Amino acid sequence: MNNRKNPEKSVDFRICIAPMLDWTDSHCRYFHRLLSQKVRLYTEMVTCNALLHGDAARYLRFSVQEHPLALQLGGSEPRLLAQCAKLAADFGYDEVNLNCGCPSERVQRGSFGACLMENPKRVADGFKAMQDAVDIPVSIKHRIGLDKNESYAFVRDFVGTLFEAGCRHFIVHARNAWLGGLSPKENREIPPLRHEVVWQLKRDFADGCIVINGGIQTDERIQAQLQKVDGVMIGRAAYHYPWWLASFDEKYYREPPSNITREQVEAQMVRYMERERLEHGTPWHAIARHMLGLRHGLKGARRWRQVWSDHRLKSLPPDEVARLAAAHH
Repeated sequence: MNNRKNPEKSVDFRICIAPMLDWTDSHCRYFHRLLSQKVRLYTEMVTCNALLHGDAARYLRFSVQEHPLALQLGGSEPRLLAQCAKLAADFGYDEVNLNCGCPSERVQRGSFGACLMENPKRVADGFKAMQDAVDIPVSIKHRIGLDKNESYAFVRDFVGTLFEAGCRHFIVHARNAWLGGLSPKENREIPPLRHEVVWQLKRDFADGCIVINGGIQTDERIQAQLQKVDGVMIGRAAYHYPWWLASFDEKYYREPPSNITREQVEAQMVRYMERERLEHGTPWHAIARHMLGLRHGLKGARRWRQVWSDHRLKSLPPDEVARLAAAHH
């Protein structure tokens, strides 16, 4: 079942869409893939315990159209991480990513996420266990520091320990994680962005693939970052303004211009909603919530969005909801 290429071969991390809890589920990723064929997509973080003691197939299910696709894992026990990486490879994922950046208290209680940066040896052991188990790339997503320690040496030594263990793919959120006193949302906004730290990592680990994450919301910023690092990961800007993705293949991958329209994307999503309803019993509004930004900035967008988020219409088939929404643009 596992027929992925050798991880040492080139993998394109130029533009990635961040793993976002409650957002980047399979439905969201299917939608994003309609807009860009090339960007690298990531799942929400899934914990090892959920995969090994829950319904693994439910967590790992995805549409074949979603490739290239990475599974993000939360965990710290090397043996369990290896088991979950093997599951990911068997299900056909293109990459496994270990979360060393989430600062939430729940994640800290499980001794994984950002607090793992305090124990690079344990992360290296986990990485080696995963890489030994699979032939797809294993990457690490991490912060540039913890709490108010802004010493470059801390993140340099963390990456260095993993580099010595053989890791070559790093996704770096260019903020510290404050482990006490801030919510996850505040941890994305209050610790200052320090992109220059990530640029320095690329200079110091030139043979590695360094992807930068955090506060990159325009094409100008993407282009500036790609002069200094190997890739850019975009989070909430991609989710709230999804039509932006429709220009990426031409701008960043030298593909021919996409002639797809918003109306065509919406029509494909309606067909997808109907398939999901028939095959899995998924209500259309669980899918439609991800595309509410599709018409952002256009006349009638607010009313269109209201129709697609109106739960009073949930008994209607999605094509009927689409006709109601179309009356407003």
